[in-house]
Amino acid sequence: MKPDASPGTDVSSPEPRTEEAHELLEHVRSRRDEFVDFLARLCTVESPTDHPDTQSAVHAILGPAFEDLGFDVRVVTGKKSGNHLLAFPKRRRASAPRQLLVGHSDTVWPLQTLETMPVRVEEGRLHGPGTLDMKGGLTQIVFALEALRALDRDPDVIPVVFVNSDEEVGSPDSKRHVRRLARRAQRALILEPSLGPRGLIKTARKGVGRFEVTVRGRAAHAGLDPDAGVSAILELSNVIQELNRLNDPEAGTTVNVGRIDGGTRPNVVAAEASASVDVRVASVQAGEELEARVQAIKPTRDGIELSIEGGIRVAPLERTPRNQQLWRTAQALGGELGLSLEDTMAGGGSDGNTTSLYTATLDGLGCIGDGAHADHEHIVIDPSVDRCAFLARLLLAPPMGEGVVTGERTDQRRRDP
Repeated sequence: MKPDASPGTDVSSPEPRTEEAHELLEHVRSRRDEFVDFLARLCTVESPTDHPDTQSAVHAILGPAFEDLGFDVRVVTGKKSGNHLLAFPKRRRASAPRQLLVGHSDTVWPLQTLETMPVRVEEGRLHGPGTLDMKGGLTQIVFALEALRALDRDPDVIPVVFVNSDEEVGSPDSKRHVRRLARRAQRALILEPSLGPRGLIKTARKGVGRFEVTVRGRAAHAGLDPDAGVSAILELSNVIQELNRLNDPEAGTTVNVGRIDGGTRPNVVAAEASASVDVRVASVQAGEELEARVQAIKPTRDGIELSIEGGIRVAPLERTPRNQQLWRTAQALGGELGLSLEDTMAGGGSDGNTTSLYTATLDGLGCIGDGAHADHEHIVIDPSVDRCAFLARLLLAPPMGEGVVTGERTDQRRRDP
């Protein structure tokens, strides 16, 4: 009997259409309890980004799991962050194409969060810090690979797993490794959580930029000689209005002044003021145009010095032809499993923004749930377990360039007995 759809999700229990899909679904469902136990173990190990030493405890759970699946596991030393984990099959052909699976072990949750936000199962959901973002995705990688091994399936495209420890702060230390691995991969599968109760796949992400605005004027006594001063705060207010006019919701461009500072005392005309600005863009072209328009902002008053530094720091994940080919393949393979997959654009960035610069990328392949970075964070267990079967089937897809899978069953090689 198939389990009913878990509460809190619009995803119904899928009906597989091929023998292979049926086998994959049946296997991962049979491992439901082990899936929950493994994810709960990961989440009871607190691993905030700003405590690099905590990442090793997560790796101590993941590493043996990958080794049991026949993978070599290497620790990649972090220079400015915690260590990262790299895993690849011990048995592999040097000339075989590769596919990259990316996840992260760090979370936004500070130490001792478990005291007020314990890991627990309630009404078909697993609650706790990091369940959705994204230790659930790490668990899916393990159980998708376990399903392939148990069913004696060998992907034609070698799976390589990279787990970094600084994604929640933009991957400043690990990005060079992500680039290197993506350059050598035919495709990249990003196990960030899917979006919303229907589990939307993220085929696009906005690019992210930061600007720091500094305005310098001239101080004066606000009561005795105000005309001798040039207010940096007043000028900054003009700059903020100019920035606000750059918002273009229809084009997917957002500009947000998230922090301002300035002045010293109420009775002093402010000599300096500053602002920090977050921008999001849907395309590289939109980013270039926005950068030019921000830098074109000029002072409106004499005696003002205006400095604007920054730019687009994370390129958008766009719906490029190769990304769309991978998405169509995923839709077709999901259809084999009875999944009706939909896609969306996400406003936040991920390592998928980076991999997309070098290889076909599909993001949001992780768990279905809600509350990432919020105190109600959870996954919905049953559809998230089913997504393990989807990931396993996607790993069996032929190399890119050999045609888009149409939904018909494709024979996969079995290992020799």
